[in-house]
Amino acid sequence: MSKQNQINLRKQIAPFEKSNVKTSVKQLVNTIPPFILLWVAAYYSLEISYWVSLALSIIASGFVVRIFIIFHDCCHQSFFKSRKANDILGTITGIITLFPYEKWKRDHSIHHATSSNLNKRGTGDIWIMTVEEYINASFWVRLQYRLYRNPLVMFGLGPAYLFLVSNRFNRKGARKKERINTYVTNVSVIVLYTLLCLAIGWQAFLMIQLPIMFVSGLLGIWLFYVQHQFEDSYFEEEENWDYVKAAIDGSSYYKLPKLLQWVTGNIGFHHVHHLSPKVPNYHLEKAHDSTPPLQQATTITLRSSLKALRFRLWDESSKTFVGFQEAKILVEKSQPSFQEK
Repeated sequence: MSKQNQINLRKQIAPFEKSNVKTSVKQLVNTIPPFILLWVAAYYSLEISYWVSLALSIIASGFVVRIFIIFHDCCHQSFFKSRKANDILGTITGIITLFPYEKWKRDHSIHHATSSNLNKRGTGDIWIMTVEEYINASFWVRLQYRLYRNPLVMFGLGPAYLFLVSNRFNRKGARKKERINTYVTNVSVIVLYTLLCLAIGWQAFLMIQLPIMFVSGLLGIWLFYVQHQFEDSYFEEEENWDYVKAAIDGSSYYKLPKLLQWVTGNIGFHHVHHLSPKVPNYHLEKAHDSTPPLQQATTITLRSSLKALRFRLWDESSKTFVGFQEAKILVEKSQPSFQEK
């Protein structure tokens, strides 16, 4: 895509970058109160059957994902026009979703600025190694990577690590504002959870909250994983990397059933979001439908997205993801004397 076409594309999407207070408030009303009601219903249904309570908790986890999308928009200053309003709501929704607002905002902004850039991996993204990097890595690094990329670890243990470890501690060198926000989030979560335990008992609390945390965490990690790792994805070295190509070719259009699209706050239009993070979630679909070049992004469905579970390494020669065995075969073909370390 030429520079002029990129400029024209930015102009086409600009009208959708404006938030609407009424729409934002409406989204808050149809998201947070239902989550609270489902949580309360899950508690009272414990007297009937835990299976009923569990079903309600799973539904509630979908609303946590939706709340996270609001949190996510606040991080991009796209949910409200006011920076202060975004910061306050972002901190509150961060407490609900267990994400420290300032810490995640920084990491995510780096993710947007470096997505698909092979020379700038490591902050706010999924760990991806190239075939060459993996082959040349030490045994322990390859073992760590294999464990990390194992679906049982990534989607099974991943939510616990994310909520209990990664989100709870500041990075080294974090600025004062970021550190304080993390502390405020952690203290608020502890106070809220303590009050709930005192009100309903710790056993009932865990029976409701743990499934919500696990399912919402699993769904969140899956969405983040699959929208940048698909068959026709885009990764380039710094000298060849292009922001617009990274947005449109390196982010998928995850075409979900309407109900799931609503629950996930339209984040399936990930290519639109990466092209312009200022577009609030409720304008993403309109931006996609009104901008023909955006409709050329790779479309994945629930069924086709499952292929991503087999993707392990990025092969720079074929510009695609491969599995560990495929990578070994590729190296053996190019280096007949190759033997795995």
